[in-house]
Amino acid sequence: MSETYQAIQLQQFAESFRAGARIVDLDLNRPGPGELRVRNHYCGINGIFDTQIARNAVDYVKIKLPTLTGVEAVGVIESVGEGVEGFVPGDAVVTTRFPGGYRTLNLAPVSHFVKVPQATREWLTLASTGVSAAMALEHIGAVQDGEVVAVSAAAGGLGHLIVQLAVLRGCHVVAVCGGREKGDFVRSLGAHRVIDYRSESVADVLAAEYPDKLDVAIDTVSGTIFDAFLDNVAPHGRVVVGGAAADLEGKPEIVTQPRIAHKLYYKGASVRGFMNGLLTDHWPAAREKVFSLYESGRLNITFDDQEFLGLDGVFDAVERLLSGHSMGKVVADLR
Repeated sequence: MSETYQAIQLQQFAESFRAGARIVDLDLNRPGPGELRVRNHYCGINGIFDTQIARNAVDYVKIKLPTLTGVEAVGVIESVGEGVEGFVPGDAVVTTRFPGGYRTLNLAPVSHFVKVPQATREWLTLASTGVSAAMALEHIGAVQDGEVVAVSAAAGGLGHLIVQLAVLRGCHVVAVCGGREKGDFVRSLGAHRVIDYRSESVADVLAAEYPDKLDVAIDTVSGTIFDAFLDNVAPHGRVVVGGAAADLEGKPEIVTQPRIAHKLYYKGASVRGFMNGLLTDHWPAAREKVFSLYESGRLNITFDDQEFLGLDGVFDAVERLLSGHSMGKVVADLR
């Protein structure tokens, strides 16, 4: 009898990830030439992406059913294929390539993996979300020391790292999040002004305290928060679109207002899309930066206080992230 491993497989398109996906047993094969076989220890959760994959609503990923799922995982190499150099069994590696995440074992080309010191959730977060944070703030946002930086979903996995990276650059950070606990959390990271969107109007606060002063505004929410960032962008400022959580239902809000050009032209400002998958050539430098900051104790990683175990836990973790109650990086333990 051949050995098997388990993975979450999307078997049908559905409104939710849980409704469309199932845990399946798959044959355990040897790595071919140029491949690694990796036993995953932790996987990172990307609930919005997972939901949109389940709905076949991710334009840049062509889905052919059935498909395995998940993007990011860290684990230990079990075996290497012919011609592989620089990797040996026992090495800890991270992948950030779909669909390498939601599975107990990953068999993929060596180019899909990056070596890390340990197969821990910290190194998973650094190599995935840490890289994304650096790319959004520094490459797309082109942040300069001492600028005013606004961040939505600031207490989330991505947001809490962007806040810290901006603080390290001497920036004045405006953090948008929901609730007292999250507000206290981002203040502890160095945020200078916290806007609790549950009790304050983001638009009113920015108009009163930061009119035309946002040099970099990184938004993963869309809707009225994006509008408020855009309205208060500084001359030569950059509004970075890194997601649209408010439009998760696939029905973006239709608004009637002056064209965006009128808000940008006279300020020389810009709106920039951040799609990390298009920036792979820049990942190595970003990894080197965030790895160094973490090892020197200048960058901290916070994980959501909910524990998720095994592939069964992935479904709960996706829903936890979508609930808006999570704080910090959400991961599942696959060991």
